[in-house]
Amino acid sequence: MTTATDARILGGGGTPTLEAKDLHAAYGLIRVLHGISFVVDDGGITALLGANGAGKTTTLRAVCNMVRTEGQILLKGERIDGRATEEIVRQGVAHVPDGRGTFLELTVEENMRLGSYTRYDKDVEGDRERMFGYFPKLKERYRQQAGTLSGGEQQMLAIARALLLRPKLLLLDEPSFGLAPLIVKGIFEIMQRINVEEKVAILLVEQNASLALKIADRAYLLETGRIVFSGPAAEIRQDESIRRSYLGY
Repeated sequence: MTTATDARILGGGGTPTLEAKDLHAAYGLIRVLHGISFVVDDGGITALLGANGAGKTTTLRAVCNMVRTEGQILLKGERIDGRATEEIVRQGVAHVPDGRGTFLELTVEENMRLGSYTRYDKDVEGDRERMFGYFPKLKERYRQQAGTLSGGEQQMLAIARALLLRPKLLLLDEPSFGLAPLIVKGIFEIMQRINVEEKVAILLVEQNASLALKIADRAYLLETGRIVFSGPAAEIRQDESIRRSYLGY
């Protein structure tokens, strides 16, 4: 396990899906990230953990160039830092933000069609049916206004819509927030299936550290915009001192 200033841990062989090097981010004059480095392995799940205000959500926004950033961000070895957010999306980065970002006035169908708006291939309908395989409730609610869905169903819709982009990388921000434990368990099980079956790497921000560490391969612990611990998720999960001091369980 790595501690302190340079907590960059490279994954296994091959080019990582995502690699950030010396990443800084700020909102106006307020600096939030202070030179963090991390990777998301090809086909892996990486968890970003830490208390509220640690910089987890800002990290996801920095990857999408939604905040002012410095440093390098590489997607499959190609630099994407400095590119427009919409171009980053087209390169294969899908973002499910905190609060889900569902268009409440639109139907489930319309929300899902928005997920595939950048695609021109003939497989969109097939992909949509595959999403119904993961989330059968969405097929039942297909013509229903998204604002009338339950919180869990809205989260399912947000993930399905993002996957219809056919991303290389899925950014998930607090997918368990506000949901009942049984619903959360189901969604996390589906996320594991999606990771394997869709071959999409996942960068997961999650307040429920115990749950995140169960499905992640690798984890980084943020504190006030700096990485203080990083390593295999299984090792962090078993380290009682880290759990008690930083993760609260």
